[in-house]
Amino acid sequence: MNKRCVFRVTSIITLCFALLLTFSLSAFASGSGPFHFGFKRSVNGKLPSIDQEGFKELLKKHGAVFMGDSSKKELYMTFDNGYENGFTAGILDTLKAKKVPATFFVTGHYVKTQTELLKRMTAEGHIIGNHSWSHPDVSTISAEKLTEELDRVKSEVTKVTGQKEMKYLRTPRGVFNERSLAVSKELGYTNVFWSLAYKDWDVNAQRGSQYAYEKVTAQLHPGAVMLLHSISRDNAEALGRIIDEARKQGYEFKSLDDMEIKAP
Repeated sequence: MNKRCVFRVTSIITLCFALLLTFSLSAFASGSGPFHFGFKRSVNGKLPSIDQEGFKELLKKHGAVFMGDSSKKELYMTFDNGYENGFTAGILDTLKAKKVPATFFVTGHYVKTQTELLKRMTAEGHIIGNHSWSHPDVSTISAEKLTEELDRVKSEVTKVTGQKEMKYLRTPRGVFNERSLAVSKELGYTNVFWSLAYKDWDVNAQRGSQYAYEKVTAQLHPGAVMLLHSISRDNAEALGRIIDEARKQGYEFKSLDDMEIKAP
């Protein structure tokens, strides 16, 4: 390859990178995303924050929430159920014994394989939320495909449980953009993110129930939306103690349906 060809190829590559960077910066600057939900964690009871994440106004615009009323010692327990790992029945046992309501965000795989657990969730007063049918990156699919993903979960859950409404959505991996927020809002969903979480989803890196207990209770704060993964053995074993400690600190567990003042 002669020098002129090398120069042209280099110029084309440079131009492509420049266009890609311009597009990325433009998307960020416009606030349209895509974004991966993140937040500044609560420490010593101080409130968490999304002030520096670049998407606060976008969430506000589309009615998304990540915590409830920060003036009240209320907690909202939510679980992501992408697949079953043998712990959800025990989690339900604990919630029933402690009289704690929860929301379970389920995928199509879970709906197809865990009908009895879904029936139990609704029978015991819990909410089933939408986690998409195939767990895609919703920022990369069309509005039509997203609608199909959400409608299928809602329809199949209704067939299994009789739950006719499905009002809450948690997008897979917390990834979203303005299109996903707008489309899901139009379909009647409130996007629910979270203000309390830890790395609990890696089934090969479970560190014991005491670790789960400490990670969760250290982040308790008024209005917290708690994200736990039901595939975690640590969560299942620590859940009862977490609930007891929260109540000892004066917290009350509420359903998402009871959330009055919503953040951001």
